Amino acid sequence: MNHNKLNINEWRMEDRPRERLALLGAAALSDAELLAILIGSGTPEVTAVGLMNQVLAHCGGNLNTLGKMSIEELMSFKGIGEAKAITILAACELGKRRQTEGARQREKLDSPNAIYDLMVGHLRDKDVEEAWVVLMNQNYGLIKEVQLSHGGISETAVDVRIALKHAMLNNATIIALCHNHPSGNIRPSRDDDQLTERFQKACDLMRIHLLDHVIVTDGQYYSYREQGRL
Repeated sequence: MNHNKLNINEWRMEDRPRERLALLGAAALSDAELLAILIGSGTPEVTAVGLMNQVLAHCGGNLNTLGKMSIEELMSFKGIGEAKAITILAACELGKRRQTEGARQREKLDSPNAIYDLMVGHLRDKDVEEAWVVLMNQNYGLIKEVQLSHGGISETAVDVRIALKHAMLNNATIIALCHNHPSGNIRPSRDDDQLTERFQKACDLMRIHLLDHVIVTDGQYYSYREQGRL
């Protein structure tokens, strides 16, 4: 059966995404099928599933790449208007937030991997550098994460005093610095090294433990502590 020439309601019952989800559960559906449920319809030439297969093929089958697309880029596909584009991006954002919420439920943030899992949802799709501080109690339990700066493509200015002010106001005894590299290059720059040194000196003075400085890119991280540099 050529599904691309039929509306979804003309498909065999077992091939319809909504019915398949109800019968088999969401995990049984492909990414294209799940997205097709969100947009509801395709065009006279292609079904919603076929349309989303086209979009995913453009993204190399990568949902992270899909989440980075703009409304205008999605609307360049025939059959996707503004409402559908917004729906797709909203779903991608919910996926990122779910990942972050899962990290919040950890008992401890005492490893760079745990810090990465918490912060990647905030930093993954940014096209400029952002710096955040993660505030923790003495048991490495999350108190809150605070954005410190929003800067350029290659660097961002970070005020150490602001970070320590947040730590003191929230009774944090442990902090971790975290920022992203939009370029995808995971290696720290000299500016990153100097920032880490300033944080270390200030934390020592205030008797706050600087647990780590974690640099985040899409899918990987660099940890100063893991590399023996803290």
